[in-house]
Amino acid sequence: MNIKTLLLLFAAYFTIFTNINCQSTAKIKTGIEVLRETGFKQLKNKNVGLITNPTGVDSGLKTTIDILNEAKNVNLLALFGPEHGVRGDVSAGEKIASGIDKETGLPVYSLYGKTRKPTKEMLKGIDLLVYDIQDIGCRSYTFISTMGKAMEAAAENDIEFMVLDRPNPIGGLKIEGPVAQKEYFSMVGAYPIPYVYGLTVGELATLINEEKMLEGGKKCKLTVIPMQGWKRSMTYEDTGLPWVLSSPHIPHASTAYYYVSTGVLGELMVINNGVGYTLPFQLLGAEWIDSKKIADAMNSLGLKGVKFRPLTYKPYYTKWAKKNLGGIQIYITDPEKVNLMSIQFLFLQELHKLYPDKDIYNLSANRHKMFDKVCGSDEIRINFFKKYQFMDIQKLLYKDVEDFRKKSKKYYLYD
Repeated sequence: MNIKTLLLLFAAYFTIFTNINCQSTAKIKTGIEVLRETGFKQLKNKNVGLITNPTGVDSGLKTTIDILNEAKNVNLLALFGPEHGVRGDVSAGEKIASGIDKETGLPVYSLYGKTRKPTKEMLKGIDLLVYDIQDIGCRSYTFISTMGKAMEAAAENDIEFMVLDRPNPIGGLKIEGPVAQKEYFSMVGAYPIPYVYGLTVGELATLINEEKMLEGGKKCKLTVIPMQGWKRSMTYEDTGLPWVLSSPHIPHASTAYYYVSTGVLGELMVINNGVGYTLPFQLLGAEWIDSKKIADAMNSLGLKGVKFRPLTYKPYYTKWAKKNLGGIQIYITDPEKVNLMSIQFLFLQELHKLYPDKDIYNLSANRHKMFDKVCGSDEIRINFFKKYQFMDIQKLLYKDVEDFRKKSKKYYLYD
């Protein structure tokens, strides 16, 4: 059998496999599907603006853009794009220009360019803004900040705001990290909520609105279209929904757990966290690390719900491109049993024991401002790097959890 024949057989197999796996096996219905089943009655006779990206799809992978654009009784007037753009074709952090959507001919207004909030001119003629973006349940992910800015614009311009709800891939039970302090608010932490907040995006929008977290204590005319069938204890796999990359480095729903576990450390730009390799956020490594020693040190901690494997890897891009890095691969076996945020700080603790001459704090001096924004304050940085001891910040990571759980329960839409 020659190479060409093998390639043709592989292509045929891949096509069959892909078609099988794209068939809907969903056990729940997302907000867009519930809205469609009502005949879009909440949108009837209204000019609609849609805030979305490639994650806005139904269980058969049809985009919310197409669904609303094709609906006879929906007048879709404009599209609004968050970080990475409406079509997901822009890299992280890059500013995006407004323009025209090639597929629909609709105007596309960037909410990650010259402005982060829809302007009065962008909203001209719009009666209702619809938000349909898959979240990952972490405060430092910019999509929820975009949602909040759009809610503010809706309140200021007397426009209705609708959230089409979607699952939280981290689930509806896990809450971790301190509440962000106002002086550190930014696009990677715009509201006084914990780092992991245990809410769907619809529940979060309701909390932000009702707790008057929008700028100036404003409230918008908010409607949430809830999912059907979702439970707080569900993993994303339990939903039966296909996962669409929520951003280039979140290829799988489970990546959300790893994003929480290494994303804060990654901001220091001293240790690679897998970004630039095939396992984003699932690795921690550097050229000078002995992989077996650090893996043994991490496993000796006896953490429940997580294991560590030594490995050497070579990123394809980022500042570590084509460099051999030693480190660990993180295997989260039970996310409910491990404090995800703690993993990166325990790693730094054990690394400091092995390499006390490597002062991560001084090596990352130009990144401290961003680190603090992601953490929500400077308390973690100040307390941890004094002695590189996790116990010095442990209380900080837990101090706001139960109070926020009590507050947020008022806005639960699901059991």
